[in-house]
Amino acid sequence: MDLLIISGMSGAGKSRAADVLEDLDYFCMDNVPAAMLPRLAEFYIGAGSRYEHVAVVTDARDRAGFGEIFDSLDRLRELGCDYRILFVEADLPAIVRRYKETRRPHPLQARTGSIEDAVRREGELLALLRERADYVIDTTNLALGMLQAEIYRLFVGEPSDRQLSVNVMSFGFKHGVPIEADMVFDVRFLPNPYYVESMRRKTGLDREVYDFIFEHASAREFLELLCSLVDFLIPHYIEEGKRTLTIAIGCTGGHHRSVAVARALTEHIERLGQSAENNNRDIDR
Repeated sequence: MDLLIISGMSGAGKSRAADVLEDLDYFCMDNVPAAMLPRLAEFYIGAGSRYEHVAVVTDARDRAGFGEIFDSLDRLRELGCDYRILFVEADLPAIVRRYKETRRPHPLQARTGSIEDAVRREGELLALLRERADYVIDTTNLALGMLQAEIYRLFVGEPSDRQLSVNVMSFGFKHGVPIEADMVFDVRFLPNPYYVESMRRKTGLDREVYDFIFEHASAREFLELLCSLVDFLIPHYIEEGKRTLTIAIGCTGGHHRSVAVARALTEHIERLGQSAENNNRDIDR
């Protein structure tokens, strides 16, 4: 089991970090008391492969005292549970601004009297935990997309090591544009095999139809331009942190032109070493 403990400054973005990790197939739990960590670890270890990656957001400011988190970490070692710590922080002005925007009190504010003093005190109390952290992320100047990119870098690798799952979908405009599409391309300008009697009841998956479409220079040029665009976009989407991409190719009925082009594009993306799936939504309508 891969156990990641997320902790750090209140208001720094621990829960947001967990949301990103959830997209990376981590099973995430938020706001877990530090004392519960050993029992949770025992449960996950006992569950075997059901929980391969687990991320737990815990508050080091436990009511029992800041030493509770270290007692729990020692107990995890005794259980033979390997863990890593992700410490999330931000500078004082950023955290103060976030609390003022949400109009929520800082957890230590009742003891210190002001948000500024509460943030400073918390930083002092968490200093030892920060020293033990495997990863430290400063979210002071990070928008959500930038935080996502940083977590991907730490837990997935550099953009060149990542995969983007691409769904290339053909469809018919007369049945509606797919609402899940990130990009939509209209290939109704291409010659239509529907008007050739021998191909009317066939689809773009049939060699006769496929060859008929790509015999035309307009189809070959369009596919070349489309592949160049996809070649350009995929690395940038991966770097930005996108995990899935749906490209929709549409013709009138979704039987011939869109199916052939979607098939050709899918094969091109697979040759790039990316994961690609061809889904012909309206081919049987």
